[in-house]
Amino acid sequence: MTTSRPTVTVGIGAVSFEDVINVARNNAEVKLSEDALAEIGKSAERIRELANHEKPVYGVSTGFGALASKHIPLEMRTALQRGLIRSHAAGSGPEVEREVIRALMLLRLSTLATGRTGVRPEVAQAYADMLSAGITPVVHEYGSLGCSGDLAPLAHCALAIIGEGYVRDENGELYETADAMEKYGLKPVELAEKEGLALINGTDGMLGMLVMALDDLDRLTKLADVAAAMSVEGLVGTDRVFSADLHELRPHPGQGDAAANMLKVLEGSDIIQHHSGNHSTYVQDAYSLRCAPQVAGAVRDTIAHARTVAQRELASAVDNPVVTLDGRVESNGNFHGAPVAYVLDFLAIAVADAASISERRTDRFLDTARNRGLPPFLADDPGVDSGHMIAQYTQAAIVSELKRLANPASVDSIPSSAMQEDHVSMGWSAARKLRRAIDGLTRVIAIEILTAARGIDLRAPQVPAPATAAVIDRLRQEVQGPGTDRFLSPEIEATVEMVANGELLDAAQSVTGKLN
Repeated sequence: MTTSRPTVTVGIGAVSFEDVINVARNNAEVKLSEDALAEIGKSAERIRELANHEKPVYGVSTGFGALASKHIPLEMRTALQRGLIRSHAAGSGPEVEREVIRALMLLRLSTLATGRTGVRPEVAQAYADMLSAGITPVVHEYGSLGCSGDLAPLAHCALAIIGEGYVRDENGELYETADAMEKYGLKPVELAEKEGLALINGTDGMLGMLVMALDDLDRLTKLADVAAAMSVEGLVGTDRVFSADLHELRPHPGQGDAAANMLKVLEGSDIIQHHSGNHSTYVQDAYSLRCAPQVAGAVRDTIAHARTVAQRELASAVDNPVVTLDGRVESNGNFHGAPVAYVLDFLAIAVADAASISERRTDRFLDTARNRGLPPFLADDPGVDSGHMIAQYTQAAIVSELKRLANPASVDSIPSSAMQEDHVSMGWSAARKLRRAIDGLTRVIAIEILTAARGIDLRAPQVPAPATAAVIDRLRQEVQGPGTDRFLSPEIEATVEMVANGELLDAAQSVTGKLN
């Protein structure tokens, strides 16, 4: 049975987070609204008027960047736009992921649809048609400084709509663009005044990666709370520190949400019931258990700030020069990626710390001085078996990498274009390292859950909380329980997959209901 594809309609207003995810990750078809096509047509007429004006207009009748003072004759302007795209398609390195390129193209189309860029309707339609056909331009890792737009990545996409360069189809097969266009019934566009410039001046790549990172982190933060609760349970900690009245004393919203999640996951746990009275020999838990909501909450509040920035950027028309609502064509600096770059770096810091506290909880399970009665390294026959000893090494290696990735890209700037572009954001680089960081966090959480599940199983006959049991039941469909040493890497990868696709979170929420 064929699964129907979603459809995203791009209008004059902002595209939504859901629109970006549907196009980038769910292969949605893309349409332009009639209102957007009409508005695009109006600004295109204004650019045509200015093209014949005696007064030079940047990007319309002049060169670019440090060459902005050079007037371009009318007969050379088509060649100017085509040459701009060819010369700026200068990326190098590995190919960028398909989902990133599709998000980038959708967001550039969203700006075109505002009618503030001066392109003709057929240029915008070419982007919608290419996205709907599932054709993805080949874009390379390096080439954007996050200022004057994500220049090289956007130029590789613009190169495709003029029928040049390379693309891949939805199955990943590589084509010369002209061949792919012929196969899918598309026609190349001949660019007019300003159109080449309008296709490469935007924060679309870094913004697309930010939106997808937020989508990933919405799921991972909830599952990190589940993992923390499982560790508290497996280490015979207390859930009293998650009580709402304690967190109301320090009313950070994310902290309260995280604590409430942990309480829900631990509800009904037989393992931690001895903490309900006054007979516990443990005065208080270690920070990695007791302070889990405070760290998880700070991560959540950082995500909330980043979401606000992303929403503002989605509502923006980023181009230079821009066609104003009253018909002026004005140079501006809205293409500078600083607002997006800062939150991308901020998220990388939060991701590194979320992974760091997760690794500390895992390590506690393996040390008999701290694991409250469990065998060394959770091994079946310690000495003969090593248990999860090296799983923690893997976590530690990832966490160390995440700390390096938390070093901000946005504090760096290398001048370009003969010092005309003398301060740049490095936002693309910030986005690329955040994607790697989120992959690392996914793996660290997976190893914590794998280890906590083993620790909880070793507490039998004490019974875990229903939500915890549901997570372990789903895990055990792919990964065996405690026993002698086995080939561990496939078990880690299977758990990583269940973390990434949301199956373990779904298992917990089947008991708790939707978590915060």
